[in-house]
Amino acid sequence: MTRIVRILLLPLMLLLALPVPAQQLDFTSVDGAAQRLPRLHSLLVQHEGELVFEKYYNGARANRPANMKSASKSVISALVGIAIEEGFIESVNSTLAEFFPEYLESEDYAEKRRITVENLLTMQSGLETTSNRNYGRWVASRDWVKFAIDQPLVARPGTRMLYSTGSTHLLSAILTRASGMDAKRFAQEYLTSPMGYSMSYWPQDPQGIYFGGNDMEMTPRQMLAFGAMYLNEGMHGETRVVPEEWVTASHRPRARSPRGQGRFYGYGWWLRDLAGMQVPVAWGYGGQLIFVVEDLDLVVVATSDSNPGPTRRGHLGRLYDLVEDHILMPVRFASSVGP
Repeated sequence: MTRIVRILLLPLMLLLALPVPAQQLDFTSVDGAAQRLPRLHSLLVQHEGELVFEKYYNGARANRPANMKSASKSVISALVGIAIEEGFIESVNSTLAEFFPEYLESEDYAEKRRITVENLLTMQSGLETTSNRNYGRWVASRDWVKFAIDQPLVARPGTRMLYSTGSTHLLSAILTRASGMDAKRFAQEYLTSPMGYSMSYWPQDPQGIYFGGNDMEMTPRQMLAFGAMYLNEGMHGETRVVPEEWVTASHRPRARSPRGQGRFYGYGWWLRDLAGMQVPVAWGYGGQLIFVVEDLDLVVVATSDSNPGPTRRGHLGRLYDLVEDHILMPVRFASSVGP
């Protein structure tokens, strides 16, 4: 079903929806669609605090951590929000010059000194991207922080979205300098321990800075717990993990994505039009996804094989269609009618 057809059918499907409680939806179609995706590893659905669907595919296991790829950027955003709340970072208006004066001494760096934490969070630093065509040179460099800062300014900071993992790596480096502890230890103390689990593997750059915005590992259930914490406005049970104001700020559109119509970016979260709603998504290369659907009290997690191969082409689009057509739309229709 194409996106245009789904939008046109939305009012009709609402009228025809049967009064089925969302928790009692038949997930047979979900499982069937998932089994047709040879790269899918896991699919989990939590609704109104209850885990209503959990399946693993193509040899994946529940206790095996998944490489979240760029979904790690949403976690970095959470850590920055906590660091501001704890007083390690003054605000989102703090600048690069406050943390890396040794890299910004020359007058040639005058405009770069004014790049803010918020610019980095929203991918609007103005620095040339270190992703895509420049990624290999960046990760092969001796100093990832310096390499990212030394990229030419191709836009005025705060004016244009340029997706770059270098921006979130700078946030990891800022977190390290501001807190006096490495990002993994900070995450363990302030994020994962309050939610009842430990940080898994997370690589470091040549200076020992943990890779900000890529290659963090969590199990699918831990990813679900992270998404549920955001759904619950920063709370895990009775424990405050992330400030409520930060959750709201993170899920507010702040930059228009150049990657397609109906896509925006907040603080480390993509905002995508799905099933007639604007849905925050933690997105990772190859199909590592966390959907936080406040309108439906719903969290969806998917992990996938991200290795090169003939089945990679089209996988992400089919995965988005699965979530939209077989989960979000049926739950929305059932919820709109009620029991």
